[in-house]
Amino acid sequence: MNQTWQIQDAKNKLSEVISRALTQGPQLITKHGEKTVVVVSYAEYEKLRKSQGKLSEFFQNSPLAALDLRRDKSLPRSGTFK
Repeated sequence: MNQTWQIQDAKNKLSEVISRALTQGPQLITKHGEKTVVVVSYAEYEKLRKSQGKLSEFFQNSPLAALDLRRDKSLPRSGTFK
């Protein structure tokens, strides 16, 4: 994060927070000392959103996609099950 703002300061200087998000990158806002939100430019938001991709594409491109997960339908193992 490039800058951390307390919520009261962020409210008082919203234009500056937005300007810095556009020129310097993400701006972190805290509430009672805890990290709560990040202000980012719309372009940065779109870049992050698009980089996520679809879950179905993730599974299709996974190295595990080549595994054969079909159930073995051969006769059961010999032995007694109780």
